[in-house]
Amino acid sequence: QVQLVESGGGLVQAGGSLRLSCTASGSIFSISVMGWYRQAPGKQRELVATITSAAVTNYADSVKGRFTISRDNAKNTVYLQMNSLKPEDTAVYYCNLNQRRSLFSPTLVYWGQGTQVTVSS
Repeated sequence: QVQLVESGGGLVQAGGSLRLSCTASGSIFSISVMGWYRQAPGKQRELVATITSAAVTNYADSVKGRFTISRDNAKNTVYLQMNSLKPEDTAVYYCNLNQRRSLFSPTLVYWGQGTQVTVSS
C-alpha cells in the first residue's frame, strides 16, 4: 500500500510564495511520475506540474515561469515551489503518484488527500 502525505499549504497574499511537499511511503517503484494537480471550487481537477523519476518536467501553461517542481528520489518526495501567486491559484492541491513495477506492468495511480492553498488579493 502506498500513502502520500502532503504539507505546505496555507493562506498567502497575491505575489507571495508557498512550497508544497509530498512524501510517498510504502512500495515505491523506480518507474514513476510524481506530480501536483489542483481543483478549485466548481471546477474540474487540473494538472499543475509533473516530474518523472528521470527529472523530466511538465507544466500547465498557467503556471509556467512561476512554479517549479522538483523531487528527491532518495526521500520519495516531490516539491512544488510556487512564486508570484495569484488569486486564481486558489485551490486544493493534490499530490499524485503514477508508477509501474516494470515497463510491461500496468500503471498504478495514487492520490494524496489534498492541501488547501488560498491566495488573497
